[in-house]
Amino acid sequence: MNAHVAIEPAAEASRSSRLALLALSVAAFAIGTTEFVIMGLLPEVATDLHVSIPSAGLLVSGYALGVAAGAPLLAALTARMERRNALLLLMGLFVLGNALCAVAPNYGVLMVARVVAAFCHGSFFGIGAVVASHLVPRGQAARAIALMFTGLTLANVLGVPFGTFLGQWAGWRSTFAAVTGLGIVAAIAVWRLVPSLPDLPSPHMKRELIVLRQPQVLLALLMTVLGFGGVFTVFTYIAPILQQASQVSVGATGWVLILFGVGTTVGNMLGGRLADWRLMPSLMGVLAVLSLVMLVFAWTMHSTVAAIVTVFVWGVAAFATVPPLQMRVVQQASDGPHLASTLNIAAFNLGNAMGAFIGGTMIGMNLGLPSVSIAGAVVALLGLLVTAISAALEHRHRGVARVTCVAGA
Repeated sequence: MNAHVAIEPAAEASRSSRLALLALSVAAFAIGTTEFVIMGLLPEVATDLHVSIPSAGLLVSGYALGVAAGAPLLAALTARMERRNALLLLMGLFVLGNALCAVAPNYGVLMVARVVAAFCHGSFFGIGAVVASHLVPRGQAARAIALMFTGLTLANVLGVPFGTFLGQWAGWRSTFAAVTGLGIVAAIAVWRLVPSLPDLPSPHMKRELIVLRQPQVLLALLMTVLGFGGVFTVFTYIAPILQQASQVSVGATGWVLILFGVGTTVGNMLGGRLADWRLMPSLMGVLAVLSLVMLVFAWTMHSTVAAIVTVFVWGVAAFATVPPLQMRVVQQASDGPHLASTLNIAAFNLGNAMGAFIGGTMIGMNLGLPSVSIAGAVVALLGLLVTAISAALEHRHRGVARVTCVAGA
């Protein structure tokens, strides 16, 4: 009888944790949709607002830079807030920004609205990752973070393609109107399902800032910028690549994006398991595969079938990097994880902005669409190099620590 009574609260706690992670995942889905859907609508936005494709691509860079700027600012402003209340405030900002996108009359207003929507992004995922890791038993943190980021990958499976379909059918503004409604639903889910976690201390900003002096934390942030930056060098321009190089019709582009999204979902869950198993070796292996796939895509993009297959594999490799990159920062900044976790989301988006700029530069210089994919592979390889340096320094530090320990004994 006592055993039965003991099991029931544990089962109830497990159910509550799953529901809380589901709520975080719904919010991640909404945020991911608004971040990524612009890629599928670049031709429509460019035509409607009378700007070039590279100029429309800067809306990706503007969003990403908004994340990078907003992450530390919002982290500081919400530092004293209870974590669930901070998440709700950030979702309110998200809803406001997307509502502005839906009614933007010109390119300038749309750019400002994208930046407003982006301000919540870094802090939400940074706080959400810390909350998610505290909702599960020790040893399951990376999988909990991966489950939250599943919402981000499902945005690629459902949100981006169907947002693209909606935008092509009813105008791109209708997509942002739909995302606004989705943000309201997500905010309600967070309010109802995420616990207040009073035992989770508010971040001490001075201690959080001191953590950022650690070389391994800075290397982890650089790993994210470069490792994921290669993905957006190509993904920002995926619609023109598919339609012009791969001869995929405008209507079929959304279906290819669904396939990419399925790949990202598989990759995200795979990355979470690999990160809980062996973090750094797994991350280096995934980055190597990612670089190779983007290099191959420079050739396969000229064949419709080969391009579609490559896009799926690329999705798996791209998002298999996300949980280990996020986990590496949280692991190395264990004395002050809140700001570092938030800044790592900013690092993802700084990589996005850099990638969008590099890809746009390749197109603007008339080097051809394959050059975009080759540039993405080079950026990811630089991420692999930084990861290898970080692993080597960690190995050397452990060796010195063992020698010191033996000498002291």
